This record gives sequence, structure tokens and C-alpha cells, in this order.
Amino acid sequence: MLDCFIVGAGGFLGSVLRYLIGLLEVNTNTGFPIKTFLINIFGAFVIGIVASIASKNAISPKLELFLKVGICGGFTTFSSFALETEKLFEKGFKLTALAYVVLSILCGVFAVYLAEKIVINN
Repeated sequence: MLDCFIVGAGGFLGSVLRYLIGLLEVNTNTGFPIKTFLINIFGAFVIGIVASIASKNAISPKLELFLKVGICGGFTTFSSFALETEKLFEKGFKLTALAYVVLSILCGVFAVYLAEKIVINN
């Protein structure tokens, strides 16, 4: 039961942070969902750092749960990514939608890889 509270507290923080970033005014004439893109890439980077540190047993399992499942899980958003991609296709922005999907996947995986290399080299 304690784990549920730990995840919930982290999820609360991550979700509120994502909401606040969503309030920022960003001019996106291209239709590219830059805020969700950056949120997801940053979240991938953070989870890579946390996973690498946790693999060295440098943080407690409870803190790892709080950070990875709670904060990163609440902060990043696959559902918004999927919805925004579908809306881009629906509006006829097929190239933008395709770029969004490819860049999100490639940059997200690269962010995790980069984070792990940074932690390993320090």
C-alpha cells in the first residue's frame, strides 16, 4: 500500500508539472506539438538517468519507484502523443504527423541512451 502512495505522490508532481508546461504560450504555426514532444524527450532523459543510478544501487527502491513510475509516469504522456498524431493526420498534416512520430521515438530512445552514458561516465 505504501508503494501506491509513493507512486501517487510522484504522479501528482509529474502531472502538475506537465499541466503547467502546457499553459506556456508557444507559437506553433506548423502544428507540430512541441510541448508534448519536449516533455516526452525530457522525461525519457530523466528516466534514463534514474534507471542508470538505480542500476548501481545508488538510490533506494522506493525513491526509484517515486521517480520512474510516479514523476516520469505522470509527466510524460503517450496518450497525448497518440491523440495529437491522429489529429495531425485528420487535419491533413501527414508529413508533420510522420515527423512527430519518428522524431519522438528516435529522440526519446536517444535521450535514454545519452542519460545512461552520462551516468556511467561519472
